Amino acid sequence: MPAKGTSPATEVSAGERTIRISNPDRVYFPARGETKLDLANYYLSVGDGVVRALRDRPTMLHRYPTGVTGEKVHQKRLPKGAPDWLETVNIHFPRWNRTADELCVTEIGSVIWAVQMSTVEFHPWNSRRTDVERPDEWRIDLDPMPEAGFDRVRRTAHVAHEVLDELGITGYPKTSGGSGLHIYVRIEPEWGFADVRRAALAFAREVERRSPQDVTTTWWRKDRDPATVFVDYNQNARDHTIAAAYSVRGNPEATVSTPIDWSELDDVDPRDCTIATVPARFAERGDLHAGIDDQAFRLDQLLDWADRDAREGADEPPEPD
Repeated sequence: MPAKGTSPATEVSAGERTIRISNPDRVYFPARGETKLDLANYYLSVGDGVVRALRDRPTMLHRYPTGVTGEKVHQKRLPKGAPDWLETVNIHFPRWNRTADELCVTEIGSVIWAVQMSTVEFHPWNSRRTDVERPDEWRIDLDPMPEAGFDRVRRTAHVAHEVLDELGITGYPKTSGGSGLHIYVRIEPEWGFADVRRAALAFAREVERRSPQDVTTTWWRKDRDPATVFVDYNQNARDHTIAAAYSVRGNPEATVSTPIDWSELDDVDPRDCTIATVPARFAERGDLHAGIDDQAFRLDQLLDWADRDAREGADEPPEPD
């Protein structure tokens, strides 16, 4: 007989794997009552998309052992006793002079195993295990300050799209699952994290020049206008991660970081993108980021902008923590 407050385990098929889900009826998301098994079934429904977003990337797991209203655990290191078929990469963290074997998703079974371990959110690096120190993804994070509504995020995204178009670069937008928006760009893995961050800052400054009433690149949070959108170039620093495309977020409503078309920008409401709605959207439209690996772009122009900004006396922000 199961212990009080638990339910009998069940098994789910995940590609070539059969994963045992313990406590499948435990409510993880109280707004509508979705359970741990509902979470596993959600990730199965968007399997191709979430595996594409995570493939071969060192991934930090945000675990909620008792549901999203309980304790949150940030897990970099794969736990002892994990199945031997899981793929990992060994990462060195200079600040602590430690290493960790981080999960690298290569199949949907890896995702569902992580759900069994109470993972809700997947936060991958912007590099892959083949060369961890050279990112192949540039991340544009539009992070609204407390008094900035989503309309301001939309306007900022349109300006970012305009600049990307002028650079001849294709960006892939998605909701953050919170109040912001992310735009991802595949890049040639020729630069280290410092240069990718410099390029990202140069881009952010150009967006700010074109929309100074909406956008800030000010380093210190206390110095930012609370009604602006911070274009967070720091998300391109080493070991800085944000929720992957199709990652559920750890809130009661189970919102999802959801890929969108640029044509949807003016109408999308991120609060409508949840584990209750995204599976049908995915079944109808497929993965809107399916083409993201088809072409990689270069950062030369942005690095030229960064050099220009430095010559003109632009402040150099400190290295992020």
